[in-house]
Amino acid sequence: MSEEDRFAFIAEWYDPNAAIQRRYQLNYYTKDGSVEMYDIKNHRVFLRRTKYDEICKDDLFVGNKINVFSRHLHLIDYADQYTSRKVGSKKEKTLALIKPDAVTKMGSIIEAILDSGFVISKAKMVLLLRTEAMDFYNEHHSKSFFSDLISFMTSGPIVAMEVVGDEAVSSWRKLLGPTNSSIARSELPQSIRARFGTDGTKNAAHGSDSIASAARELEFFFPSSGGRAPKNTAKFTDCTCCIIKPHAISEGLTGKILNAILDAGFEISAMQMFTIERANAEEFCEIYKGVVAEFSDMIVELCSGPCIALEIRDAEAPKRFRDFCGPADPEIARHLRPKTLRARFGKNKIKNAVHCTDLPEDAPLEVQYFFKILDS
Repeated sequence: MSEEDRFAFIAEWYDPNAAIQRRYQLNYYTKDGSVEMYDIKNHRVFLRRTKYDEICKDDLFVGNKINVFSRHLHLIDYADQYTSRKVGSKKEKTLALIKPDAVTKMGSIIEAILDSGFVISKAKMVLLLRTEAMDFYNEHHSKSFFSDLISFMTSGPIVAMEVVGDEAVSSWRKLLGPTNSSIARSELPQSIRARFGTDGTKNAAHGSDSIASAARELEFFFPSSGGRAPKNTAKFTDCTCCIIKPHAISEGLTGKILNAILDAGFEISAMQMFTIERANAEEFCEIYKGVVAEFSDMIVELCSGPCIALEIRDAEAPKRFRDFCGPADPEIARHLRPKTLRARFGKNKIKNAVHCTDLPEDAPLEVQYFFKILDS
């Protein structure tokens, strides 16, 4: 096997039973999509080479978290120069912000991001305090538009995302288009700002202007050192919980599902991406244990990659949204209620696109589990 056929990474996995970080060399073979893992500390094979269809080459870059047989692995470095040269040369992270004027169009904007080949590795809906907005836009403090910009950016929720891709900083800014939406419409009519912006301030979205700015701005919204981040927007009243499942995210369905929810007249009042450990998944789904035959498979799916939790608000939210999701089995949903979310986006009873709260009394508890307990 030549080195051209293999990419090698250093990966860390937190072992909850031993309460320690374990470190492995993860090898990925492009020829057949197989993986193997080598325990670095104990100098032994941990996972023999095995075909694994749940990850692909595009998932493999330093900083990403992947799931291999229910273990959440954090890729922290390249294990050889060939992998670093081939995989790491162009891969970048940048900040993408959906501004208050375009939050109702978040589904279409996210769809455009994914269709352009980017990966969304983090996401959170927040409402900036005035002091936070002033801190974030501090470089514009002396500009004439500063006051209007701060007022606008604190006028409603925004969606912050970490976007990963080849030359992500420049590529995302190109997809955004010119700062002034009017100019964007004449010069780049398919750009984000041309499609969803109004003017030079209400221009739908923001992108970091350099790699250095991207690092600073991502740290502001997604602090790596346990610092204080802007708060989520969950209200915990008149609400229900929705989870976009990992398989739907990996299949690029996030934008389409968000669009369907918004088009049906529901309010998405909070949104955040989570990667759930098995213990949390079992705790969250505890009411189904011993009741649903597929419980174990449900847990595996929920832990198989990032999911997106949503707070959905509406009059009679739990009942109306549950009806909108449809029967748990997508095949039955397609036969009986073809316009429901599971009928349109589900694959089978486990990979059925979304979880929704079943009992009205559980709705605020499920929302709190994600937006109070896990987010803390």
